[in-house]
Amino acid sequence: MAAVGLQTHIWANNTRSVLLLVAFPVLMVGILYGAQLILMGFGFLPGTGRGLGDDMALAASWLGWTVPMAGVAAAIWFAIAYFGSQTMVDLMTGARKVERRSEPDLYNLLENLAISRGLQTPTLRIIESDSLNAFATGLHEGQYSITVTRGLMTALTRGELEAVLAHELTHVINRDVRTMVIASIFAGIISVIAELVFRGLFYSRGGGKRDNKNALPLILIGLAFAAIGFTLAIVIRMMLSRTREFVADAGAVELTKNPDAMISALRKVEGRSSLKGPDEVQQLFLDNQPNGVGLEGMFATHPPIQKRIDALVKFGGGVDPGAWSGEEPQAFGTSVPSTARLP
Repeated sequence: MAAVGLQTHIWANNTRSVLLLVAFPVLMVGILYGAQLILMGFGFLPGTGRGLGDDMALAASWLGWTVPMAGVAAAIWFAIAYFGSQTMVDLMTGARKVERRSEPDLYNLLENLAISRGLQTPTLRIIESDSLNAFATGLHEGQYSITVTRGLMTALTRGELEAVLAHELTHVINRDVRTMVIASIFAGIISVIAELVFRGLFYSRGGGKRDNKNALPLILIGLAFAAIGFTLAIVIRMMLSRTREFVADAGAVELTKNPDAMISALRKVEGRSSLKGPDEVQQLFLDNQPNGVGLEGMFATHPPIQKRIDALVKFGGGVDPGAWSGEEPQAFGTSVPSTARLP
């Protein structure tokens, strides 16, 4: 894919990301409003004793203090995630930091790619898993990290592994990682708000005064607000991940000048990428395909491998070798040399 076309695609995706992230605070307000209507309907919050419209207006007036409170909680949550996100990801995935002396070939591949774009080399991490996967994390330069599985290192040739590292580095270059991490934080806040409300209702004993004549409509309207907001938060988070994989694949080709390596790497990853981790981390993976089809496939965080390969063949000029037979590749570090070039 030509550099101009790739850059245009990046700008379009970044604009879309900003719009999607702006939607998260709006969704949070909608969910808070829905939660207040539900609490009012169950009698945990006082109503006006008049019509449905008056009760809804009263609930809306409470947003003047509930939204700032939620904003403070969100800021605290964000601060914790900002400084502790990598530690949490390591604990959830089993990733460990490695240095040049322990993995010199892998480290040199990543360092050469970073130098070719004038970037500080991200921290390198490895997960001791037979799964074939990789991902990038971090919120700013100096904090970025790229993680690969041991299975990926074993199955891929040098050129293929370089392409995967270039794919993840492209996520860093395009600020995809930061965008998706922030989106995950907002989605987590929305999820917690919804869970706290519903758990509070479920475990409460005796409840409040259920003498509000508008109780049922308030509860139904509140549930609708909460359900729509919660669903849209999930969809937005998935869109942020799904739309960027094509750009990262193209960026890997631009960095390595080797579309065939990226294609063959994806063929090897296909069907072998299952890796444990929470949804917020899985959306960062090189590949994260659902086990099922139909509705589950529609909500997948990543486009199908075949569509990504088709795009690389069409726009990158690569050749699809077909499904991988599972044969062992050459020993890592003995295949074709790195194709990244210094500017």
